[in-house]
Amino acid sequence: MTGETNTRLADLFGLAGWSKGELARLVNRQAAAMGHPQLATDTSRVRRWIDRGETPRDPVPRVLAALFTERLGRVVTIEDLGFVRHGRAGKRQDVGKTENPDQLPWPPDRTAAVLTEFTGMDLMLNRRGLVGAGAALAAGSVLSNAMHDWLQTDPARPGAVPRATDPLHADPAGFDRYEAAPIGSEEIEALEHSVQVFRAWDASRGGGLQRKAVVGQLNEVGGMLAYRHADHLQRRLWGVAANLAVLAGWMSHDVGLEPTAQKYFVIAAHAARESGDRPRAGEALSRAARQMVHLGRPDDALDLMKLAKTGSGDRLLPRTRAMFHTIEAWAQASMGRGQAMRRTLGEAEDLFVSDRRDEAAPDWMQNFDEADMHGMEALAYRTLAEHDPAAAIPAQRHAKLALELRSKGHERSKLFDHISLASACFIADDPEQADRYARLALTSMGETSSHRTWDRLREMYRLTGQYADYARTDLLREEIQLALTRSPVNHPRPGQA
Repeated sequence: MTGETNTRLADLFGLAGWSKGELARLVNRQAAAMGHPQLATDTSRVRRWIDRGETPRDPVPRVLAALFTERLGRVVTIEDLGFVRHGRAGKRQDVGKTENPDQLPWPPDRTAAVLTEFTGMDLMLNRRGLVGAGAALAAGSVLSNAMHDWLQTDPARPGAVPRATDPLHADPAGFDRYEAAPIGSEEIEALEHSVQVFRAWDASRGGGLQRKAVVGQLNEVGGMLAYRHADHLQRRLWGVAANLAVLAGWMSHDVGLEPTAQKYFVIAAHAARESGDRPRAGEALSRAARQMVHLGRPDDALDLMKLAKTGSGDRLLPRTRAMFHTIEAWAQASMGRGQAMRRTLGEAEDLFVSDRRDEAAPDWMQNFDEADMHGMEALAYRTLAEHDPAAAIPAQRHAKLALELRSKGHERSKLFDHISLASACFIADDPEQADRYARLALTSMGETSSHRTWDRLREMYRLTGQYADYARTDLLREEIQLALTRSPVNHPRPGQA
């Protein structure tokens, strides 16, 4: 007990709108449903949890996490409630502080516990048909400060540090009674293959349709990590967890579950480091940076890219470094820093062509090819064109090159290219060409579950306003308005914002 208010729990309690007595009754009912009929909580105990910082014993933190998850429609973990797991090493966090509230970085056993609990709650949201949107994104500087030194070190060898839990059994507070059991190389190979399948589906159709399957697979892998396997198997299993967590994060971002996405990217960085793959950890953080640019927070994106680059170590391939540079350039373009953006893209191009492919690229880099390089350059120039209309011309050139090079199975990327190209044409005062490419985008809008494509379509619609007097553009605006009525994204319709 700290004697101080648990501000995290108090804030969530206020959002939920319960009385203390009502929460006590809900805890007892939920605990019974989870197999703990003996639990008896009353109003005074709830008051002590909130007002005096008392940490209840297991299973109460898990019960509260489940209740708040269902009530608020987003994943709420034990850490979100201001509690620290029983049996974990480390001091009790000061619930009155907001700097690094998740106590990053996590040790391996806690990473597995957070992974399993978070995915379990996420799956519960899927089952109940709830939508998570109420949490706040952590600032890029907070993540960078918390993880900077840790990410640049290698994980400890098994046995070098004492385990906080029994190595042969899962912690019931963190793993929801998962029966830990050993697996072999064949099972891990099958898991690695499943990652490739999920990744191909995401590139083609977007994140919405397979997100639940990826989260479910990640939940199973988290349980497997509760068992201490031979080191080479454990590292491969952590690698699978990292790849699945990146996919879960990217798919969550693709459908607008932004705080959920960020949590998965942080989990992925932890898992990748435990697998010994620091470049993969950096790539996971670069995804979080791309998310920040999309959400209009380029300064946070630049903070995250610094962390991604320094934390990746000296094993980064030139092509991976080129990809990092394109994300940094997009952030600079969002801030109107044209000179810096052009310099950064020039460095990216030099790095990309210098990659002689002497060393096979990791599987998570397979989608960043020449087409994607041009696609990112088109996006950066199109973004800069909002500040400097002259940038619309190179934006068109790169978008056309990207479309020429796109291979089958990258329908979402082609859609983004068409929207970038149409938007650049509108900015360049070429409404006829813009109309052509905008219609190509419209024809494929219903073929992907990506919410981000609808966000970009709205941006393009805004650019059509200055050409509303043109007959063809006016008709295009009507068609876009009609399409947006079928959008899965909850935003105001054009003209109503």
